[in-house]
Order: sequence, then C-alpha cells, then structure tokens
Amino acid sequence: MSARQTCLAELLGTAALLCAVIGSGIMGENLAGGNVAVALLANTLATVFALYVLIETLGPVSGAHFNPAVTLVMAMRGALPPTLAGAYVVAQLSGAALGAWVAHAMFGLDIVQWSLKVRTGPAQWLAEAVATAGLLFVIFRAPAGKAPALVACYIGAAYWFTASTSFANPAAVFGRMMSNTFAGISPADAPGFVLAQLVGAALGVLLHRALGRPAVDDTAPPPTPG
Repeated sequence: MSARQTCLAELLGTAALLCAVIGSGIMGENLAGGNVAVALLANTLATVFALYVLIETLGPVSGAHFNPAVTLVMAMRGALPPTLAGAYVVAQLSGAALGAWVAHAMFGLDIVQWSLKVRTGPAQWLAEAVATAGLLFVIFRAPAGKAPALVACYIGAAYWFTASTSFANPAAVFGRMMSNTFAGISPADAPGFVLAQLVGAALGVLLHRALGRPAVDDTAPPPTPG
C-alpha cells in the first residue's frame, strides 16, 4: 500500500469511528427519554459494532490504528517510520473532526460547535489511563486474527467499567471536544485526558513486556482503534 492509501484509510476510519460515537450518542439521548443508562448502552453498542467493522475492513490497508497513542507506540517500537507516523496522526485528527461534523449534519445540528461537558478530575484521569493501558495490552496480546473482535469487545466493556466511559484515544478526545452532545468533552478538560492516555499507553506496553513472549509478533502494527 502507498502512504497516500494508508493515510486515507486512517482518515476515513477515524472519521467513521467518531461519527458512530457521536451520532449514536445523539440518537441514544434523543430516544432514551432522559435515561442515561439506556443512552450509554446505545452509544456502546454502536461503537462496538462500528469498531469491529472498521478494523476488519481497513486493518489490511493501514493497520487500523485510528488512534495517535497507538501510532506513537508503533513508531517508537520501529514498526512505523516517523514521517509516516506523523502523517497518520494528522490524518487521524482530521478524520476525528470530520466525523464530528458529519454526525452533527446528519442530525440537523450546528456543524461547528464546542463541547461544554465537563469531564475532569483524578478519577477520570485514572480511568483514561486504565482504559488506554488495557487497550494497548489487548492489541499486543491478541492472538493472530482475533484483534478486531477482542479490541471491539474490550472497548465495549471499558465504556461501562471506567468512570470516563473509555475514550482511550487522543483523536477521540479531539473530535468529541468539538461536539456539545452526549459524547462531548470540554476543550479545557481535553489535555488531562490526553496526558492520561499517553501514560496509560506506556503502561500497557510495559505490562505486555512483563509477560514475556507475546501471542503475536509484537513488532507488527496490529489492527487497533479507539
């Protein structure tokens, strides 16, 4: 695959993922009648299904990172050239914004907006570190061919067992801070989430290393989200 094709896959995949996350949040909240648990369940299911499909379809093209934390880890491990890693991150952030705008357009909302939803504090930051550590751990330990299902299942579970609902992805933070909807996060709270995610990514790699030989080749960029 050419660099253009892989970057396009990362842009489209991240856009589709954020569109699914934000769009399902809007739909869930509209239909839940004020029941936040029902809205979150709808948000979770749509994200899980979309993530699985995107990893399966775009993984053979780009590795289906859709996540700057994953891309950074892969670059640091030598599985991705630094210049291509930088292009991946630009594509992911651009895709995240695009996905948010498309979701807003589909529901007749202002396309460009900023979130007012507060998500901050030590508990939220710890949750993001845990969520991202688990994600990287699953990516590296997944048996061959099972990463799409395992990653999607993990993210679905982490929506419910983490206090932050498991963003686990700096690109997701970027896109969701542009949406004053159910899935949003205030721009002022975004840096804390991103820092916690990067710490969590490093911890996930360390835990993977501590277990010794991985289930798959740990130098290859396996399919991942976010």
